[in-house]
Amino acid sequence: MSDSLVIIPTYNEKENIENIIRTIFALDRPFDILVIDDGSPDGTASIVKELQQSFLNRLFLLERTGKLGLGTAYITGFKWSLERAYQYVFEMDADFSHNPNDLSRLYDACASGTADMAVGSRYVSGVNVVNWPMGRVLMSYYASKYVCMISRLKIADTTAGFVCYRRTVLETINLDNIRFKGYAFQIEMKFTASKCGFTIQEVPIVFVNRELGESKMNSSIFGEGLFGVIQLKIGSWFKKYPQKRSTL
Repeated sequence: MSDSLVIIPTYNEKENIENIIRTIFALDRPFDILVIDDGSPDGTASIVKELQQSFLNRLFLLERTGKLGLGTAYITGFKWSLERAYQYVFEMDADFSHNPNDLSRLYDACASGTADMAVGSRYVSGVNVVNWPMGRVLMSYYASKYVCMISRLKIADTTAGFVCYRRTVLETINLDNIRFKGYAFQIEMKFTASKCGFTIQEVPIVFVNRELGESKMNSSIFGEGLFGVIQLKIGSWFKKYPQKRSTL
């Protein structure tokens, strides 16, 4: 078993899932994979089950009934990882918008001790987004600026979904208290980790829009992020956060 687990939530990703799995397993650094499928009617889970025969004890699958939300998928995966010996846990999309080669760069940021949480950032070194319509680029970029203004997070890409956590981050955060399911989930995890005293480091990446399958982004997900950050900020005034334990 690897010390690292890549969690990939899926819904109708039959065009991408086999390729992303094989690409990750072909990397020099070993990673295990946990696919969390929300009842994809296109047979995504069946493809994963077939691949499990080739990647015994490295590829795992959790099937859920219906679309229960990105945030709940990751929380389920985090809890699953904490029941095992994984030291580094990753969030990653199935559609190759996140380059699997960058997994090692996120790992190195955390394993070196410089970061507790490493974020694959589209905006820390300019705007590194490929094949998105300009309107969506601007919406995403200024949404992150808005989140920074309200939350005071010193992170250029607050909504990034390509992340590595050291185990201690997930052990410290009360995962049952994470409220948001969609767009705002990524903001809430970064905000909470920061409030708990963890070091967050941005690693520059190039984000490439999916070529196959359909995007899951919609206006309700964006709206959750827009108003959710205000709720997070106000709620933090009345909340005590568990703190990172000293290693000394």
